[in-house]
Amino acid sequence: MTAIKVLLVDDDPLVRAGLSFMMGGSPDIEIVGEAADGAEVEALVDRTRPDVVLMDIRMPAVDGLTATERLRRRDDSPQVVVLTTFHADEQVLRALRAGAAGFVLKDTPPAEIVDAVRRVAAGDPVLSPTVTRQLMAHAAGTAADIRRTRARQRIALLNDREREVAVAVGRGQANAEIAASLFMSVATVKTHVSRVLAKLGLNNRVQIALLAYDAGLTDDDRSEEDPESGH
Repeated sequence: MTAIKVLLVDDDPLVRAGLSFMMGGSPDIEIVGEAADGAEVEALVDRTRPDVVLMDIRMPAVDGLTATERLRRRDDSPQVVVLTTFHADEQVLRALRAGAAGFVLKDTPPAEIVDAVRRVAAGDPVLSPTVTRQLMAHAAGTAADIRRTRARQRIALLNDREREVAVAVGRGQANAEIAASLFMSVATVKTHVSRVLAKLGLNNRVQIALLAYDAGLTDDDRSEEDPESGH
């Protein structure tokens, strides 16, 4: 079994030591490096080739948001999981928009952090529907009209089926739930998700969910989906 290679980025040496200790005991996880600031991240990624980067947000020189944006612009970008002390924080939301695959709280139980690393390495975002709603509520009202207009312009690039899948992802549904509600196979759902990501230039399901929310498509009132249609 190939171990999941993890890079730790946090300006607090005690946090790094704690994370290294809690994950070092897992046979399927290998800590390949540590950084105390976002400025060190790209060079370390080049040298250690991690699968997952655990990224603190608040650091003195280059913060985790900037470091995440730089990483996610790379063709060979590792997955990024944001480390934070806040459930709903504007910087967390910005990191997710930049392409982070999710976030974990620093006081999360060790087993759950290890599980989060495994899930992200397997391609699954670490963001529950409850936390998604909390973050989105936190962002509501901040340039919401501009975001809605831009999001709807991007969503318009999708065909009807892709749009339905994007809305379901935005509502926090897993592939199996989407398949059941839209009467298609899980494999077909995965294909549609991949097409949505490619068409819209997104990195992961979290970004699909945020875009669907920004476009106003995740409300229970389906009339919100297209107010110009008259339906």
